[in-house]
Amino acid sequence: MPYSVYLDKEKCKRCGTCSKLVNCPSIEESACIGCGACILACPFDARILEEKPREREITIRIDDNSYKVPERISIKEALTMTGHKNAILPGTQELSTACGIGACMSCAIEINDKVMPGCVTSVKEGMNIKTELPKDYVPRRRIMFLSGPAGIPQVEAVCFTVGCNFICSQCINSFITYNGKAEIFTPQEAAHRLTMTKRMIGVNRTLITGGECTLNRPWLIQYLSELTRLDPDPSSRILVDTNGSLLTNSYVDEIVETGATDISIDLKGLQLDTFIKITGLKDSHMAERYKRTAWEAVKYISHNYKDKISLSVSIPYNNELISLSEFNDIGLRLLESDPSIQVGIISYYGAFKSKNMQPPSSKEMKKAHRILRDVGLKNVFAKTMEGFIKPSGEFMPTKGPY
Repeated sequence: MPYSVYLDKEKCKRCGTCSKLVNCPSIEESACIGCGACILACPFDARILEEKPREREITIRIDDNSYKVPERISIKEALTMTGHKNAILPGTQELSTACGIGACMSCAIEINDKVMPGCVTSVKEGMNIKTELPKDYVPRRRIMFLSGPAGIPQVEAVCFTVGCNFICSQCINSFITYNGKAEIFTPQEAAHRLTMTKRMIGVNRTLITGGECTLNRPWLIQYLSELTRLDPDPSSRILVDTNGSLLTNSYVDEIVETGATDISIDLKGLQLDTFIKITGLKDSHMAERYKRTAWEAVKYISHNYKDKISLSVSIPYNNELISLSEFNDIGLRLLESDPSIQVGIISYYGAFKSKNMQPPSSKEMKKAHRILRDVGLKNVFAKTMEGFIKPSGEFMPTKGPY
């Protein structure tokens, strides 16, 4: 059944997010294709998806076969209706629709001789779709480059990838994560841009983060390889910051082969209900698979690439999301992989769709820090709203912007 989005006018704050950020054929309800991109981006949950029949059918061609499909639906929906598989997980043989906003371009598909994202592109009468990309196609995705706050020295050149497979209600990067109108780059273009930035600001570290940077695997591998080619200096550092949900063993192997030096994995909990609460995922089977993949990636990197990759993990803390008892279990699990692994405790606070969430106090953060130290982890840091807690437990207040 086709879907459309309607506006809850009581919840709408007229912030303009749906028109400024969302890459949608039309934000008007009468022309909606039901892709759901505006629902992901709306910070007030003012847009709601509902089933809505279409008035007529149109004819499209998929791999030289003709099909009748309802008007005003996405290419993704049309493929599903005509028996063509699509998947949430990138790296499968099916079309992947991981981010749902047309940003990661994992669902890139050839439409009328032009490659476009299938998740937010509408069907049209007579449209010709090919499920295999041209052999000379270079992967693309939407990314952003942002400078640090004025007066704060940059320690690395940063590339932000747009689009994520999680829907974290407390996302502090939502402007980046859901910016479906950000500029599209090839891996080579992005690597050249970041290399120039690195040289300009005088640093030897680059970071790719997001959103979720591991969506669109071919793009990331080519990007990392090009960074290494442009700067073969062995002292340079290439950091990959990820939620780890897609880091299968083979994916990790590919990242290591590119010359990347650092991987940071943001672990969203150990218990499934905690993971779902933090990530906003509705499918418990998919959530379990994502969670398991991230934890297995930590173990795999620790055991196989300790001499090649500097591995760190981040753990979110807010007592509305995760208990101290679970923190203890997380510490014990990490201890099994590597007692010296660098662990960062991140203070989660109100942002995006959870604006009323209060940040944990420094006292709470110190307690969480102590729990991980007491289980035997040797390299635990914590970032609070007032400063940093070092592995020794010493608190260092910070000045200026957090």
